[in-house]
Amino acid sequence: MKAFAYDAAHGVADFALTLRDLPDPVPGPNDLLVAVKAFALNPVDTKIRKTRSSSADAPVILGWDAAGVVEAVGADVSGFKPGDAVYYAGDVGRAGSYATLQAVNHRIVAHKPASLDFADAAALPLTALTAHEAMLERGITYTADSRVLIIGGAGGVGSLAIQLLKALTPATVIATASRPETIAWSKDMGADHVIGRNVAAELETLGVGGLHAIFITTNTGDYWDAVPGLLRPFGHLMVIDEPATMDMKPFKQKALTVHWEYMFAKAMFGFHPEEQGAMLAKLGGLVDAGKIRTTRTRTHPATVDALRAGHEALEAGTAIGKIVMSWD
Repeated sequence: MKAFAYDAAHGVADFALTLRDLPDPVPGPNDLLVAVKAFALNPVDTKIRKTRSSSADAPVILGWDAAGVVEAVGADVSGFKPGDAVYYAGDVGRAGSYATLQAVNHRIVAHKPASLDFADAAALPLTALTAHEAMLERGITYTADSRVLIIGGAGGVGSLAIQLLKALTPATVIATASRPETIAWSKDMGADHVIGRNVAAELETLGVGGLHAIFITTNTGDYWDAVPGLLRPFGHLMVIDEPATMDMKPFKQKALTVHWEYMFAKAMFGFHPEEQGAMLAKLGGLVDAGKIRTTRTRTHPATVDALRAGHEALEAGTAIGKIVMSWD
């Protein structure tokens, strides 16, 4: 197979991914062997590139968002057959999707939405799973009185968080964005209100207080101290990044709950991984019904130069929606 791979962890200035001929992956009994047609880039790709080096027997292949066609199925696989079009986010502990072939556990895979091509489908899995697990799998009940703040409305995760909350709950959704293009994008995703970075003051101007939940998708440390004052008693904070400090004492008086989301946890620990396949199947239904739209904003032929530019945009924080690479 062809794959973009590297050997030693490195920064984006020393971008070292090269297109290589590597042995085809051998699927296990629970695996699908997928011919990858398109894969999307995510911030996690850049983080792993900077921290993970190759093992003794294999270089590192990044990528945890893909859509493609099943070529073979393992002995214990059910629900899939060769020729099926599928999409998935993969397992961070295994070789990724920057390759023409990938072996992936069938329990975290779903059939591709029929209304989307491979590039549009590849943009959705990781961010949709992250948003759904953070906002909708934590036992939180949303009502018409619920006011939810999404920090980073134009990012990949924020874009899906807005859409899923609007599609599946009656909550009022407020998103942050600071540039004209990100403000427009957040509104297009369905946000009821879009505010800038001076969150407390702008919420006050809107007349919004006592937030039911806040989902911080980026730069959590910049907002942490403000959160207890923004949430109502027994409110919820969801985070996905890794702030340097997390002082929890101010959260006690209002009995606030903090949920730390990590989309790969189910696959890593074998903790109900089939829930991810089921969620992607549900997402496909929402897409085909016109209730969720793809967040792909750019598609490029899969080349080293395109990958480098994509990683640079992710690290600079300038990407809107999702960047997708296509093998076709």
